[in-house]
Amino acid sequence: MNGLKTASKEQIEQHIKALSRFTATPGQGTTRLSYSQEDLQARTYLIEKMREYGLQVREDGFGNIFGKLEGSIPEAPSVLIGSHFDSVPNGGDYDGPAGVVAALEVARLFFENGLKPKYPLEIVALVEEEGARFGGGLMGSRGITGLLDEEGFRQLKDKNGITAEEAMKKIGLDPALPKARDPKTMKAFLELHIEQGPILEEKNIPIGVVEAIVGLTQLEVTVKGQAGHAGTTPMDRRADALVAASKIIAELPELASKAGHGTVATVGRLNVFPNGANVIPDEVVFSVDIRSGHEEHVQHAVAKTKELVQSVAAGGIQTSVKQLLYMKPKALNEGIISLFKQLSEKKGLEHTPINSGAGHDAMVFSDFTDVGMLFIPSKNGLSHCPEEWSDSEHIASAAEIFYEGAKHLTEVEQS
Repeated sequence: MNGLKTASKEQIEQHIKALSRFTATPGQGTTRLSYSQEDLQARTYLIEKMREYGLQVREDGFGNIFGKLEGSIPEAPSVLIGSHFDSVPNGGDYDGPAGVVAALEVARLFFENGLKPKYPLEIVALVEEEGARFGGGLMGSRGITGLLDEEGFRQLKDKNGITAEEAMKKIGLDPALPKARDPKTMKAFLELHIEQGPILEEKNIPIGVVEAIVGLTQLEVTVKGQAGHAGTTPMDRRADALVAASKIIAELPELASKAGHGTVATVGRLNVFPNGANVIPDEVVFSVDIRSGHEEHVQHAVAKTKELVQSVAAGGIQTSVKQLLYMKPKALNEGIISLFKQLSEKKGLEHTPINSGAGHDAMVFSDFTDVGMLFIPSKNGLSHCPEEWSDSEHIASAAEIFYEGAKHLTEVEQS
């Protein structure tokens, strides 16, 4: 081991700081929506670093970025390591990028230590995990695995009516490139993520070995009424879409509580039309995010939500529900979980098993290949806000585990 490079806290900090500059809201957190100018700036940086570390770079028809180190076995499946690089509006610098940066560190260590794998190593930077621009979320991984097909992708539009294809072309990406890949080309997928919760920090444990990921669904509810003048339309003659929508939203917390077993429901996005101060709203569109560790409780909450939405459809009010995303709870690969625990112990890093209450690209890949995931602590448990922060030393520790794990999984050739 003498003379071999190890994960660099300074290098990690440099990458995080560089990517944090690519935001549409300087000084107010990271806002990097898919196929925006900030996306283009970030991908240019990531591609440059991938090439610097000796990787062959390509993009697919979704704009996902792959940096590949070929293996010695012809046409062997790859070990993929990575995460996403998009953000929520006014989010933090670590949700997603920490995982991409850890993957870059693994590539750097393979390159600078002159390692030659038998199975290829691929560093992956994924788009639209958050769903902040086109809804649903997990788009990059769903696209790679074929869960989002060509027709479904063509139908995606942002709140301004711009299609995903139009947005891609605007920053020079090619939606005509191949999209889904054969699962046989993937030997494993590894993802590092900040915990986005308080458990690891409170226990003062640097590594969380993820054993399972919560199930989730995202619904889009549309409530239609009739526009009218705010001053001249009597209260008993109104079909106010916002009032009807508010009745639904107000009932959701109780609905989730009754479902039990940690079920949660969130309305995070709401659009009112025509959105005039003196106009009765004639349409409201809002999201409902439902999560639970048990599939039957997700299903139950979805059914109850649909009943609730239908219950306000009277007196000129019409409602509809569209399911944008549905992911079952996922157990991750036991072999990789065991490997991560062994490597943590070997490096003297305290670790603990943990379940994820947030959805991640790892849950999508878990139906198609062997998946392992690590969490690192989040300061004060905060995420999806400008205050989001994780220690680069923890990222470096996780990168070391990934590096050793990748050496094992790619069967690095010993010189």
